[in-house]
Amino acid sequence: MRKTIFLVDDDRDDREIFIEALAEIDNSLHCVTAENGEDAIRKLLSGAFIPNIIFLDLNMPRMNGRECLIEIKSIKTLEETPVIIYTTSSLQKEKEELVKLGASKFLTKPANFNDLCHSLKGVLTVSE
Repeated sequence: MRKTIFLVDDDRDDREIFIEALAEIDNSLHCVTAENGEDAIRKLLSGAFIPNIIFLDLNMPRMNGRECLIEIKSIKTLEETPVIIYTTSSLQKEKEELVKLGASKFLTKPANFNDLCHSLKGVLTVSE
């Protein structure tokens, strides 16, 4: 069965690089994107797809990652879906708070494409 990855990130370049990295790792992965939390919740509630893993940026307009995480975890069909916080932030206090809210893991946005591929490969292998 093909895995569906859902990326919620307001930065277009970050979304494009993420999709390229996924294709590099495993071209059978299907990636759906949203550009902010409101867009993400709307797409998740539509029922058009059920993600195997959600990657969620923290700093976004309209509905930030923290608010979006709370909404995602309140959706019955997504309670067990891993949500990985994908962000430039590395504050320990923030990590602890988000884990309490239901985040599975943190992935700090890498500085280059190869590091991103390596990080994603590690996360996707663990979540299988």
